[in-house]
Amino acid sequence: MTRNRYWRLLLLLAAVMALLPDAALRAADKELNVIAAYNAKQDIFDAFSKATGIKVNQLDMSSGEVLARMRAEKGRPLADVWFGGGVDAFIAARKDGLLEPYISPEAAHIDAKYKDAEGYWTGISLVTVDFVVNTKILKERGIPVPETWEALTAPEFKGEISMSDPSISGTAYFTLYSVLAARGKEKGWEFFAKLAENIPFYAKRGSEPPQRAAMGESLVGLAPGLWPELQAQGYPIAYVFPKDGIPWWPAPVAIFKDAAHMEAAKALVDWALSRQGQELLKTKDPRFPTRADVAPPESLAGVDTSAFIPMDFLKAGEERAEVLKTWQERFAK
Repeated sequence: MTRNRYWRLLLLLAAVMALLPDAALRAADKELNVIAAYNAKQDIFDAFSKATGIKVNQLDMSSGEVLARMRAEKGRPLADVWFGGGVDAFIAARKDGLLEPYISPEAAHIDAKYKDAEGYWTGISLVTVDFVVNTKILKERGIPVPETWEALTAPEFKGEISMSDPSISGTAYFTLYSVLAARGKEKGWEFFAKLAENIPFYAKRGSEPPQRAAMGESLVGLAPGLWPELQAQGYPIAYVFPKDGIPWWPAPVAIFKDAAHMEAAKALVDWALSRQGQELLKTKDPRFPTRADVAPPESLAGVDTSAFIPMDFLKAGEERAEVLKTWQERFAK
């Protein structure tokens, strides 16, 4: 082959590659490692694999655990993608230099308050905290269904409130921080002290409180979102969104710095933020989508969004260490 012909072929190949869509270029990367804190994640990742041909190896880990592990590993990536969890941990990880910036083309459809301006994390859904209550036991004991946070401090709920550990679970941290944000720090800690009297211990996962309520091991579980799989299994549970303030936050997706499968990681971010991905997410785990052009699931249509507690997520992330230090000193069990 002459030198001129070699260069012509090389330039032709480069031109063809430039015309290929991003998805085709990423198809060469057929594997992806994901750490996830999300309900129905296997169904979600199976749908992504079907759409892209990329196999997902996933590990369940709460956001507080991910942050602690990453810090212990001095930034060595635990996986390629971080999917779901508390946005406070993502903000802290960004500050620690543990995330890779990536602004997906689909991020243009996501409201600015649900994403990092430089692309270090982007919200894929909005998590709302509700009370998962065991209606059968409440009825047997003649206890009214609690409709407010204040109701949970009543004597009849002594030892009957299940909540996860705020230092481990993003759900629990934002539940705690929302209490402080709604009431102010001083009154917020005073209220949490009353609530803590009815919490016998703190669970290790955000998924444990609703499961305990469903099985009758507690009357109320403070939980992220709805749990249709528990109702499908016949457990006598109902969901209560507190009238005196609903904690909420964006559940992000982010790419770990130095991810081994960078192009596949970007493909997952693009898919999760796309209209197709958001429609799939809301059917598998009923949450408010972050895209304005995707309607909420029917099961959340009646939720009063005006009861959402006003939140400064950047501040929540920055104050995480301080808030958790106070919680550990006063309430850790």
